[in-house]
Amino acid sequence: MLAVNALDVDINSTPILRGIQLEINTGEIVGLIGRNGAGKTTFLRSVMGLLPVFNGSILHKDEELRDLPGYRRAHMGFGYMPEDRRLVPEMTAEQNILVPVWSTNIEGYETRLKWIYKIIPECEKFKEMPATSLSGGQQKLVALARALMVGKTLLLLDEPTEGIAPVLAQRMGEILASLKKEGVSIIIAESNDAHVADVIDRTYVIERGSIVES
Repeated sequence: MLAVNALDVDINSTPILRGIQLEINTGEIVGLIGRNGAGKTTFLRSVMGLLPVFNGSILHKDEELRDLPGYRRAHMGFGYMPEDRRLVPEMTAEQNILVPVWSTNIEGYETRLKWIYKIIPECEKFKEMPATSLSGGQQKLVALARALMVGKTLLLLDEPTEGIAPVLAQRMGEILASLKKEGVSIIIAESNDAHVADVIDRTYVIERGSIVES
């Protein structure tokens, strides 16, 4: 479904990723595991078109994405959950979830939102609460729900269980297992796979900007 080949990415003329090879099939969950600074976030942002690619290719169903503008990813069914959540503090939880709807003019979003609330019922319970009043774990759930609004084919999740209470990290793993049953393809970037090992089909280990094991 997605094939990344020989990907090189520089930031401010500094090499960050070199020769990255990664593939994910439809309905598969792939782990990208590495220490902080290994290049996980850079990889996800490159796939989402948020960083320019120096060399290599990013193929989605044989379509080259390398030179497509980032906003096109949302229209292709890509959803991205950043590590720091990036919620809008002035908005409620539900308003944050609906941001992709407003930016891409999605029609019939109500059905999608209802489905998301079925997968993540916690978000419906605090949908009217301001984003700033939520705990870190609750904010992660909202960020995941927001990514799901457009992430119908591929989800890119950056450290979804990092920095949250163990009970919520376990809950995140349960949600990902539910999404797997729904046939969503997911790339999970984590420092370790302690909380998501049971749902990951394959793992790539990244060190210093290169895949060292798969």
